[in-house]
Amino acid sequence: MVNRSKVTIHDIASRAGVGVGTVSRVLNDHPNVSPKAKAAVRAAIAELGYRPSSAAKTLRTNRTHVLGFITDTIASTPYAGQITRGAQATAWQYGKILLLVNSEGDVTLENAAVETMLDRQVEGIIYATMYHRAVTPPASIKAVPSVLLDCFDVEHALPSVVPDDRRGGYRATEILIERGHRRIGYLNQEDPIVARTLRMEGCRAALADHGIAFDDALVAYGNSDPDGGYAAMRDLLGRGVSLTAVFCFNDRMAMGAYDAIREYGLKVPRDIAVIGYDNQELIAASLRPSLSTMELPHYAMGVWAVRYLLEEQPPSTNGPIQAKLECPFVERQSL
Repeated sequence: MVNRSKVTIHDIASRAGVGVGTVSRVLNDHPNVSPKAKAAVRAAIAELGYRPSSAAKTLRTNRTHVLGFITDTIASTPYAGQITRGAQATAWQYGKILLLVNSEGDVTLENAAVETMLDRQVEGIIYATMYHRAVTPPASIKAVPSVLLDCFDVEHALPSVVPDDRRGGYRATEILIERGHRRIGYLNQEDPIVARTLRMEGCRAALADHGIAFDDALVAYGNSDPDGGYAAMRDLLGRGVSLTAVFCFNDRMAMGAYDAIREYGLKVPRDIAVIGYDNQELIAASLRPSLSTMELPHYAMGVWAVRYLLEEQPPSTNGPIQAKLECPFVERQSL
């Protein structure tokens, strides 16, 4: 016996073989739904005996044109603002605006933000983080179409979009190899976050694919800031190993690496080529020589998240989509 009071749009989506976004659009009388999908959703609603809340009934006839956007620290830092710019610019193309809450990681505030957004009948929620990591978002975001941005839930129960950090690490290393380097150092950050593992995996894969043995002596660890990059680069150079290039976990570590290289009487890129990661322009474009780097696709992820919420999605038998976006190479003068 189906408990009709507990039927959710996820149950309807599963029964109809469509995405939750499609279910939401049918409930909201959105025109961008195929007749076949609309019929499947309505049949599932009838079979499950779904009874929408009063707020949902209102939403069907009076859409708010507002998307909720919850982030930990993105709105208060200078580095990831492109995420919100990409999301808002795309939302506005659809006649929508963002209701933004910057939680500073306060779980109580996040839960209150979601409840407020649901009370205001947002059409969907984007849950974003400052860096690529696993998260446990408030369970209540599942009440409306939602997507995770620059993060993912461990069970992959929600759609997500993240940077392809493994491919980015591969490409950064491959670029150095294409420039003729074989002795490539790697300054990795010491905290065990997802990006650290994936970028290292990409680096090792690129070396292997080009017949270059991985050498642990060419890897040093430090904090993911200029001081950490400086200490890690001094550690590497102090080992007396031969190297002609170094791949840094991020641009801030690269900044510190520049200082250590200079202290050893060496020059970038004449003696050691340097490639960073993130394309934090306040750093990368201002270093001398300017830093070549892999760009985190912040703007593109913001665009993708909004489009996912607002455009009809094809049915999937493999669960919610877990998208990975390319990290483009930005060439400057450090190679």
